[in-house]
Amino acid sequence: MVQVVVVGAGLAGLAAARRLVADGHEVVVLEARDRVGGRVEGTTLADGTHLELGGQWIGEGHDRMRALVAELGLETFRTYNDEGRLTLELLGRRTTMAAHKGAVPKLSPFALADLARGLRRFDRLARRTDLDRPWASPDAARLDGQTFESWVRRTLRTRAGRAYFRIACEAVWATETADVSLLHALFYARSNTDLETLLAVDAGAQQDRVVGGSVRVAEAMAAELGERVVLGAPVRRIEQDPDGVRVLTRAGETYAADHAIITLPPTLAGRLEYAPALPSWRDQLTQRTPAGAVIKAFAIYPEPFWRSRGLNGQVASDVGPVKVVFDNSPPTPGPGVLMGFFEGQEARTWARRTPEERRSALVECLVRSFGPDAAAPVDYRERDWMAEEFTRGCYGAHFGPGVWTGYGEAWRAPVGRLHWAGAECAPRWNGYMEGAVRSGEDVAQTLATGGRSSRGGHRLQENARQLPREGR
Repeated sequence: MVQVVVVGAGLAGLAAARRLVADGHEVVVLEARDRVGGRVEGTTLADGTHLELGGQWIGEGHDRMRALVAELGLETFRTYNDEGRLTLELLGRRTTMAAHKGAVPKLSPFALADLARGLRRFDRLARRTDLDRPWASPDAARLDGQTFESWVRRTLRTRAGRAYFRIACEAVWATETADVSLLHALFYARSNTDLETLLAVDAGAQQDRVVGGSVRVAEAMAAELGERVVLGAPVRRIEQDPDGVRVLTRAGETYAADHAIITLPPTLAGRLEYAPALPSWRDQLTQRTPAGAVIKAFAIYPEPFWRSRGLNGQVASDVGPVKVVFDNSPPTPGPGVLMGFFEGQEARTWARRTPEERRSALVECLVRSFGPDAAAPVDYRERDWMAEEFTRGCYGAHFGPGVWTGYGEAWRAPVGRLHWAGAECAPRWNGYMEGAVRSGEDVAQTLATGGRSSRGGHRLQENARQLPREGR
């Protein structure tokens, strides 16, 4: 039997704990917030409509999330897509186009040829990436020594072609092409099949949602774990020695175990105290993997009026501040919900404004795409993930130039009895809920099969109760 402290009750932490408990091991999950879910969060409108303030999509190939949803007695539904056309705003021209995977935007023949050529080159490079060891990929030093932006400028010859990749970068990483290593862009695209899948709805990464909101997955796992999940317990310090680990909260409580699984985003994991200190290469990695910048915003209307006009509620635009929009309406008849993202530099800029100003900016973008009926939403909600104390950005971490080749070997490697899990730690489906669940379960499986208790069968929860009284 192994005893494990899991730091963080997001999908990775809960999945790890659930797997360990199922195998007969003792677990306690420490969560800083007063809720579970981490970067998955829900809220409910006055009429009972559920909104997903955080991660929400289950994509094509997200098999573990689909199985988990079924195991927990939940259901999914399709993102609204089939019965309308996407609005594309590019280089001052607004058009609509089919929204299925592989659809081609209305561009000049030269721009289409340029875009097709750029996508082929990108996909060809991505297919060569080693998902388990990206830093060991062919020509890794050269690929990691340049930004995604430098590759875009060198490869694409048209403004439209360059705009496509820049919009894609903001939509996928919530940052700018100048912030991301080309090697990281290639790794991430291959981790999620390809760039086209990352951007698509049907047969893509945005295909399905959970009825009632994705947070129900986290809540259902936490319900199974019961009192093993401790809320309102932000971790301050983690100590380890040959006998085990001790995890100390800000409130002064101490939890002892054989191992700790840390599921915080890298930049937050790097802010904890460690004794002994983390090896320099691991700490330096956390300093170089910032989170993206995003504000998720919702405009709610009495009904999804855009559908009757043959539009599916999706927008892709090179004009900000909100460049990507989805129909986030519930699966049953009810209000219409348009959800848009302030991403990258737009998010950094608009985070300094008031919620009222952001609401006006979102509505202005929606009116541009859907007409005057979008001018008067009956409600507005938002979540600035950069402002969340225990997140500090979304969707996930991105690697800048030189990080994979300089620090990649520290990516998932345990540090003694400390193990790392989370969406950023997944070789496959990196950055998505699927990757988070797989990562948590993989680490749990490693501990369950290879770990041995050093406490003669003492229960973790008993230790957790005793240690604070002993003043440790």
